[in-house]
Amino acid sequence: MSSYGVFADYYDALTLNVDYEKRALYIVNTLKKLGHEMGLTLDLACGTGKLTLELKKLGVDVYGADGSQEMLSFAYEKAVENGFNILFLCQKMQELDLYGGIDTCVCTLDSINHMTDIEDVRKTFERVFLFLNDGGYFIFDVNTVYKHQNVLCDNTFVYDLDEVYCVWENSLKENNIVDININLFVPEGELYKRFEESFSERAYSDAQLMSMLNGAGFEVVKRFSDMSENAPEESDERIIYIAKKNG
Repeated sequence: MSSYGVFADYYDALTLNVDYEKRALYIVNTLKKLGHEMGLTLDLACGTGKLTLELKKLGVDVYGADGSQEMLSFAYEKAVENGFNILFLCQKMQELDLYGGIDTCVCTLDSINHMTDIEDVRKTFERVFLFLNDGGYFIFDVNTVYKHQNVLCDNTFVYDLDEVYCVWENSLKENNIVDININLFVPEGELYKRFEESFSERAYSDAQLMSMLNGAGFEVVKRFSDMSENAPEESDERIIYIAKKNG
C-alpha cells in the first residue's frame, strides 16, 4: 500500500464526487434498521477523515485509523476546524491494535482493495473481529471484479481542476490487480510542477470475501449494491458487506 505522499494534498479535491454526508447517514440508518446502534465506532482506513467527520456530526462516538501520516494530518486539521476532538491512530489495517473493544467498524471507499495480498485482508478481518464487542457490526465496501475488469482495467482518466491536473493511468494484471500510476501537475505561476504516485488495488471475489469473513468468525448478514438496500448484481462496481460478531 502507498503512504500517499503528495497525493494526500489533492485527495479531497479529486474525490468531490463522493457524498460523504449521504454515505454516513446511509451507514447509520442501515445498521439501525438491523437493530444496531453505532456505539463506539472505528473508521478504519479513514484517509483524510471526511467520513469520520460526517459520522461525528451525526452524534456517533467515532475515531479513525489509517496507515498514512499524510492523510491523517488532514483528518486532524478537519476535526480541529470543526471543533471536534477526534482521536486518529496511524496504523495499518492488518496490524490493527486498539486500546479496547468497539461496537462498530466502518471501512469505506475500496480501502480493502488497497491490500493486494489476500493474507493481509484475512488478517484485517481477524483483527477487526478481535476488537469488536459481541453483537458488534463490521460494515465495509469493495470495488468488484467487474469494475476492475471492465471499468478500471487498462483505462486512463484525466481530471482537470483549478488546483491540480491529474492523469490517472491503470494497468490490469493477474489476480484482478490494477496497477495505478498517478501524475499530478500542480500550477506554479505559468508553469506546472509534476509529481508521481503509484500504488495497486486488487479485487476479490464474493466467494473469497465470504470465506475470509466466515473464517474470522463473522456472520455475513447483508450484502447490498452500493448505497442501496438491493441485492448485488453482476454489473455492480461496488458492493457493501455487513458482518456481525455474534456473542
